[in-house]
Amino acid sequence: LATTACVLAACSTPVPQALKSQDVPEKFTGPVEPGASIWPDPEWWKSFGSDELSGLVTTAQTNNLDIAVAMASVLQAEANKDIARAALFPTFDLQGTAQRSRTPGGATTFVNPVTGATSTTGSSAFTLSQFGATVNGTWVPDIWGLAQDNLRAAQEALKSSRYAQQEVALTTTATVANTYLDILALREEIATIQQNIDAANRILTITQAQVTNGVASQLDLAQQQATVQGQLAALPPLREQEREATFSLAVLLGRPPEGFDVTAKDLSAVKSPSVMAGLPSELLERRPDVAEAEANLASAHANVDAARAAFFPQLSLSGDGGFASTAIGTLLRGSNFEWTAGASALQTIFDGGKLFGESDLAKAQQQGLVATYRKTVLTAFDGVEASLGQVSNFNEEQVALQKEVDASANAFRISELQYRECIVALLTVLQAQQTLFTAKNQLIQVKLSHLQAEVGLYQALGGGWVEAADDATQTKTAEGAPLVLAPASPNAASSSATQPANMATPAAPSTSPPAQRAK
Repeated sequence: LATTACVLAACSTPVPQALKSQDVPEKFTGPVEPGASIWPDPEWWKSFGSDELSGLVTTAQTNNLDIAVAMASVLQAEANKDIARAALFPTFDLQGTAQRSRTPGGATTFVNPVTGATSTTGSSAFTLSQFGATVNGTWVPDIWGLAQDNLRAAQEALKSSRYAQQEVALTTTATVANTYLDILALREEIATIQQNIDAANRILTITQAQVTNGVASQLDLAQQQATVQGQLAALPPLREQEREATFSLAVLLGRPPEGFDVTAKDLSAVKSPSVMAGLPSELLERRPDVAEAEANLASAHANVDAARAAFFPQLSLSGDGGFASTAIGTLLRGSNFEWTAGASALQTIFDGGKLFGESDLAKAQQQGLVATYRKTVLTAFDGVEASLGQVSNFNEEQVALQKEVDASANAFRISELQYRECIVALLTVLQAQQTLFTAKNQLIQVKLSHLQAEVGLYQALGGGWVEAADDATQTKTAEGAPLVLAPASPNAASSSATQPANMATPAAPSTSPPAQRAK
């Protein structure tokens, strides 16, 4: 009975369920566009209708250096998993030996004091050759599940690294799209300012003619000259921003900036796609950062189980067998075969509190990752809600600004005609001109913000990525809502806030994935 109790106490336990019922809302409250598709397509960037953008994203997914670093982390995690799995198997070594030794004999030399003759008594030196070929084996049976817990921690760490790589890929894709849109918006703004300069020069020509004819004053001429120079001064900063954004895009593609350029000149060819979110509970399976936090929590919980298993005695089995002979020619004869076998058990009696400290450390790390997982989930919901609101509001603002630009352009056209006929003063033209210039610049910025908000929404919705059902460790009900498991004992609920160990003992292990059920 005592042995059975110890075995059961050392078994792995289900991963704690971190979410509370109030953490997951029933639905998102942000506005959605009618007819929008639910959840992004895995190749969501194609929804913007730009072949050039699609090509840039494809290049980035292949050559981006941040993704390469993340892939290397995955390979490291795979190696750590292989190392942890090796502890479940015995270790065999093949050893060959060849030795030659000389032992001094017991000979004694005497000298005749009269004749000087010498004589020797006793034996001479002894020389021995020894050859051997042996196979050594050692196995530590995983009675308490320590090696399995370490393997489970490594497997969850591997999943976490893969999710982190997916998150890097998603972030890189979004950054490529945003940088590309920045370049096009800057080019459109540069072109718009050039149009403004042309319009201002037309007014300047009219003003110069009126000054020559004595209709306008030098003050009018100076004001319009200042308007032209102000527009010219706005060009160099925008050109530098466009240049630096192009360089940044080149680095994202894993290539030097020299000689790199994009073809498109403005945002006119970029479509504004529409997408919407499904149920908030489904988002937990569609965000790689949430899945990464989930895997980190599962890995930390496996470390808690491993720290508990370390308190139990460790059994080790060893043996070796092989041949030994004083002559290499007779080494493999059956009469020269020898073997040994043995077993040992090791139980720590006193270590100055090391095992207790390691257990407390594992529990504290798990407690921190429970909070990290909850924060990641809440941040994911916040990102979706914010993106939904931004897409809707920027769309409304863009529609209103487009109407303002159209009206301002008409007003400026009329004021220019009337000024040419000396019907209105230059001040009226300057006011209409400034209103048009400002509205055009605002429209470009809002168009950019609207498109980048769409990119942000695709990213907030996970970019079409979906977690495999077998990889999830946070249990859900059939309706998709998180299942908050009851504590293992009546008084566990009141102490769970101060005792992280209670989080590892849910009362319904049968609902957990098979890999996480208690043995």
